[in-house]
Amino acid sequence: MDKLKMHSPNFVEGNIAQLSELFPNCVTESKDENGNLKKSIDFDLLKQELSTHIVEGPQERYQLNWPGKREALLTANAPIAKTLRPCREESVDFDTTQNLFIEGDNLDALKLLQETYLGKVKMIYIDPPYNTGKDFLYSDNFSESIEEYLLESKQEDKESNRLVTNVDSNGRFHSVWLSMMYSRLKLARNLLKDDGVIFISIGDNELHNLRKCCDEIFGKNNFIATFSRMMKSGGAKGRFFTPSIDFVLVYTKDILSAPLFRKPFTKDQIERFYTKQELSGPQKGEIYGEDRIYKASLEARPNQRYYIECPDGSFVIPPGVNFPKRVVHGEKVLPTSEDGVWKWIFPRYSEELAKENIVFKKTKTSALLDENGNQSIWNLYNKLWLKEQEEKGVVPSNFIGNFENRQSSAELKSLGIPFDFAKPKNLLKYLIQISKTKKDNIIMDFFAGSATTAHAAMQLNTEDGGNRKFIMVQLPEVCNEKSEAFKAGYKTIAEISKERIRRAGKKIKEENTIVASTLDVGFRVLKVDSGNMADVYYTPDNAQQDLLPLLTDNIKEDRTPEDPLFQVLLDWGVDLTLPITKETIADREVFFVDGNALAACFLKNGQITEDFCKELARRESLRVVFCDSGFKDDSVKINIEQIFKLMSPHTDVRTI
Repeated sequence: MDKLKMHSPNFVEGNIAQLSELFPNCVTESKDENGNLKKSIDFDLLKQELSTHIVEGPQERYQLNWPGKREALLTANAPIAKTLRPCREESVDFDTTQNLFIEGDNLDALKLLQETYLGKVKMIYIDPPYNTGKDFLYSDNFSESIEEYLLESKQEDKESNRLVTNVDSNGRFHSVWLSMMYSRLKLARNLLKDDGVIFISIGDNELHNLRKCCDEIFGKNNFIATFSRMMKSGGAKGRFFTPSIDFVLVYTKDILSAPLFRKPFTKDQIERFYTKQELSGPQKGEIYGEDRIYKASLEARPNQRYYIECPDGSFVIPPGVNFPKRVVHGEKVLPTSEDGVWKWIFPRYSEELAKENIVFKKTKTSALLDENGNQSIWNLYNKLWLKEQEEKGVVPSNFIGNFENRQSSAELKSLGIPFDFAKPKNLLKYLIQISKTKKDNIIMDFFAGSATTAHAAMQLNTEDGGNRKFIMVQLPEVCNEKSEAFKAGYKTIAEISKERIRRAGKKIKEENTIVASTLDVGFRVLKVDSGNMADVYYTPDNAQQDLLPLLTDNIKEDRTPEDPLFQVLLDWGVDLTLPITKETIADREVFFVDGNALAACFLKNGQITEDFCKELARRESLRVVFCDSGFKDDSVKINIEQIFKLMSPHTDVRTI
């Protein structure tokens, strides 16, 4: 039941509403004195609408702008004192897997991954919350204190309950949504390889804004396409049209390095076209199909209209109105749109002819003309070898019609996972395939949802023998208490994501027993949290007298030895999926990462001795890190530094 306003009418809002009917382009968004978004009028543009001459105003430029854009840029660039904490009990195959599941705000996660995965991700897929006015939106701010950060950004209230639902009054505005996306996309671009691509599922409400936003972040020239996807069929709902499609926006890091999208051949395509087998020659036994080399011209194509000599000595040319002056093999003419052309320039045709890839066939009905302008008896084809064409694949359409959302419902039901509005697994498999991911590439999804992307990557690895790695990021968004997921015992979306990967991985192994032992269906769970170091570590100048001991023994008391190890990996930009082992050297526990790439010892209270360090130095690790409080005094610290310089001069020794 609606509430009464209990105040007099707001005539300004009414006037703006009336003006928006006459001049919708003059209605924009701004912030009031309290920083809240409101509708307002662009008076410079309104003056121009009411004037018969150019009105002087701000300098015009082509750009997308909104209230909060500069704050979004600042948020993207601001450092955070946070870390990723390992969670072995929620992981699968923690010690051997190369996959990651990061639980926490994806803005924080993207910042933390900047050094480790800079320029290493081949493909990113995201399905961000559509801006309907009711969907969840991420609220961004930055602060040295995790508690202040959560409170100020409205992610937690004073009782530490997470707040995850966007209020309707904010959701109607484009600005909040754009600010949320801008900072994340800016950070995501840094992670892409030069030939990397990003796919973004989006509805039509923000498609135009997202396109402009991505043009600015990735560059207009790096836009690839906007796919239309059949989201659902039937239903007959909607005021004007039944909403049946959504979109997939595609950008690349560098268009000159980007792969040409190709999808694999279907069995039906192969059986219909590749019907012949070579009987002799170097490609004996190979399967091929025949493709006509005459093409109808839609535009002038230089050097692709000329006479070709046939086996009986006659000459043929595609139909048209312009002909070479002389009937000579290879004599060319610039065609017009009225002229047919060959599919190649003459030198390429000569190469194919030398390879015996040209097939001349006599026929009663040929579209080609002879040298006298009459219908020829010859048709010309070239051999398309199945093996070569399968490697190239098929050019995909920008309409995706066979991956409807209802498929995902059946997939999740088969796993016993209660979740609504997931994208179908086969859609993600399709995108992974056409983007030419190699079999050891990294695939990322930082709006993971039910982890469809991870499921698709594992399934595709099973089918083609690949070892694609995934990085999933999902906020622990609280499930609605009335939802089936909550009733099934899932408190957050992140819990659903992890359980789907567990069940999907188990099912894939059960269905593929022959290759099961080689499949990586595990994942390391890492959780975004406040940094492992006490606040005094970051702001020593502000330390009070009673906090001085924390300058040496500065790791928080609630942290395990493995927690600072992962923060060291982030700091050094080391792969977060490398194998980790624990060894005992001189009765002291040492972590070794990737064999001998990094040795970490977080002993405290003066337990690091010279004898211990001599034993450790003999391992000649590339990097070694100690806890500062592990040295008895400065003289021991200096002596140990000298020990490494003498025994292992290439080792980079650091302390925290």
